[in-house]
Amino acid sequence: MAQADTLRRFVFERYPFRGQLVHLGSAWAAMMEHHDYPPQVRDTLGEAVAAAALLSSTLKYDGLLSLQLRGAGPMHLMLVECTDGLAMRAVARFRDPPDSRDLRELSGDGTLTVTVESGEADNRYQGIVPLAGASMSDCLRAYFEQSEQLPTRLWLRADGASASGLLLQRLSVTSRPSGVTESGAGGVPEDEIEDAWRRVQLVAGTVTTDELAELDDRSLLRRLFAEDDVRMFQSAPVFFRCRCSRERVGNMLRALGRDEVDSVLEEFGQVEVRCEFCSRAYRYDVVDATALFAAGADAHRGGVH
Repeated sequence: MAQADTLRRFVFERYPFRGQLVHLGSAWAAMMEHHDYPPQVRDTLGEAVAAAALLSSTLKYDGLLSLQLRGAGPMHLMLVECTDGLAMRAVARFRDPPDSRDLRELSGDGTLTVTVESGEADNRYQGIVPLAGASMSDCLRAYFEQSEQLPTRLWLRADGASASGLLLQRLSVTSRPSGVTESGAGGVPEDEIEDAWRRVQLVAGTVTTDELAELDDRSLLRRLFAEDDVRMFQSAPVFFRCRCSRERVGNMLRALGRDEVDSVLEEFGQVEVRCEFCSRAYRYDVVDATALFAAGADAHRGGVH
């Protein structure tokens, strides 16, 4: 049985290939607890959640990775966020989704954006690509080819109970003058690496959705890569955590302006802001709003912008 809510890295000892396996159970259920998505929207979002965890594990950063899909179609927005510590949240917006699970039809031929924000380096990386295939795995393959220039393949699946994924990536290496590439346990001819990369992709392509959902990591890797010496690392926990807070909501209300907030208070007696990710409600009455804007004015006078 697959171990839920974990991500495990593995490498091929002989070749410059690496991979990740991710399984989400209770974490995925927590993300969906307050949402009632149609199956095609839910499953597409689940595949994106698995993909975001896999992508995050290939990067060295201290911050936030987001995977966002925008388009004019029935599912016009999808957003998944994953921190460097594998804390995740996700949301989708839709209107009358079609029966098709083709990502291009769901989104209306939109775009896929991968953003990495690193607070430590105070910088932001963003890659934007058109949807190049019917599935999230196809689109991300095109993203890596265009933006990262690292051969990468993903296999993803999701349903109402869980989400899982497998990633394989061929790393760049420095070739020696003799034409032998240094990799794994020693020098391996480049043509052997090319053949091995084609083979492992073909073999990985035989994985079934049931295997991704149910097999434990060791059994799955043995089933797929019996010919290779594959080393697994200790798994890391993946979990749901929303980043909403009363402070963030307060900043948003200040940005709206006092007049806008006062008009809502006059009509309804309170302002209620509900987080789209976790459905937590933040409520402000007249006293709260007065204190909110007074605090903002004090901060501004004190030189905080």
